[in-house]
Amino acid sequence: MRVDLFDFDLPEDRIALRPARPRDSARLLVVRPGAPLEDRVVRDLTELLRPGDAIVFNDTKVIPAQLFGERVRDGVSAKIGVTLHMREAADRWRAFLRPAKKIAEGDRILFGETVDRACLAAGLAATVVEKGEAGEVVLAFDLSGPALDEAIASVGHIPLPPYIASKRPEDGEDRRDYQTIYAREEGAVAAPTAGLHFTPELFERLDAMGVSRHFVTLHVGAGTFLPVKADDTSDHKMHAERGEVSAATADALNAVRARGGRVVAVGTTSLRLLESAAGEDHIIRPFNGPTSIFITPGYRFRAIDALMTNFHLPRSTLFMLVSAFSGLETMRAAYEHAIATGYRFYSYGDASLLFPAGTP
Repeated sequence: MRVDLFDFDLPEDRIALRPARPRDSARLLVVRPGAPLEDRVVRDLTELLRPGDAIVFNDTKVIPAQLFGERVRDGVSAKIGVTLHMREAADRWRAFLRPAKKIAEGDRILFGETVDRACLAAGLAATVVEKGEAGEVVLAFDLSGPALDEAIASVGHIPLPPYIASKRPEDGEDRRDYQTIYAREEGAVAAPTAGLHFTPELFERLDAMGVSRHFVTLHVGAGTFLPVKADDTSDHKMHAERGEVSAATADALNAVRARGGRVVAVGTTSLRLLESAAGEDHIIRPFNGPTSIFITPGYRFRAIDALMTNFHLPRSTLFMLVSAFSGLETMRAAYEHAIATGYRFYSYGDASLLFPAGTP
């Protein structure tokens, strides 16, 4: 499909720079194809879901994966910015690096404090062992395992999305705000942002009405921020992200659907992982590994019945995904309504609850 079909104009003032407080006070646009749009708030989920439904969350935890360092070669130094996006071994990360033209395989990069490296915790060093396209590299760090994790936490920064980072610097509030309350498995470089809207109080209300909670893990990579530069969706390459659906979770979700309940994915990351784990028979199976699933209109969904997600960038793979789920014209109309009525967009913005095209 032509990528320009997924373009739209978004005023700058619709981009949220801070989240709603409290989290569940964010607005929620309910989209049922063929029915009028509903303007609600996130805490209204208890009125929109039914006893017996299941909500699936991505419990990945954002790490401070943005690193700033210095490459020194033949006495000449260059400032380097790196965003880690997928771990490949205890001491290796695949990453996006800028400026790529100043790096070659075999180069050493010193991160963190590069003036006085007497204290090991003050900095971190890595070797470029592989250089790919579009600034992608593989870094082999001098540290490994928990020691590497600790060093990254010490020198790294929360990788705010470019549309926020270009307007203000990261601060202490982001360490709390850019993390779900149920984040557990470290490894993401971007938050599963639909989950940012949930509070302990909302969890208690959903529990009380008989909506079950389930968790999967997809470590969101920096590729989620990359624009689609191709003119046709068939020419776009998705970056792989590592995920896991346990056998217990797969069995529980299959049982929910067998009883007539609905599986509601919170976030496109949860959806993509569940769809990667589901077969053509609509059965969800245990999954552990990388996925680069790319969902565009025409895809036949296998694993979910509803999707809660934030509002996405024009021409993005995520707007393509929601258009596949609820229909392109439906989503274009929904986004026009959201823009006209002041919904807040992107990672810290408001949310939508989407039902699939053809829903009664």
